[in-house]
Amino acid sequence: MAEIIDFAEIREARRKARVRGPERENLECAAQLMRENLAAVAAELTDAPRGEQGELLTRVERLAALIRYAMRMLGETIDAGLDGPASIRSR
Repeated sequence: MAEIIDFAEIREARRKARVRGPERENLECAAQLMRENLAAVAAELTDAPRGEQGELLTRVERLAALIRYAMRMLGETIDAGLDGPASIRSR
């Protein structure tokens, strides 16, 4: 009989093995800091002059991508979106 391989389970085990102890705490702290920065940028965006909105929107996009990436590293989401370190480059 063939053995059934659950790739999601294997990925989850690898993810947990990569991020443990102090590294996990550091990543959680960084993700929280990025969330706070995202909230601050969003607040700035509401009152920003039109000329500054483009730069602020770029910051929002980058912070959101970094947060999603951190969440995937922590195993908090199974979202395999298109963004990651390669898409966070400056344009």
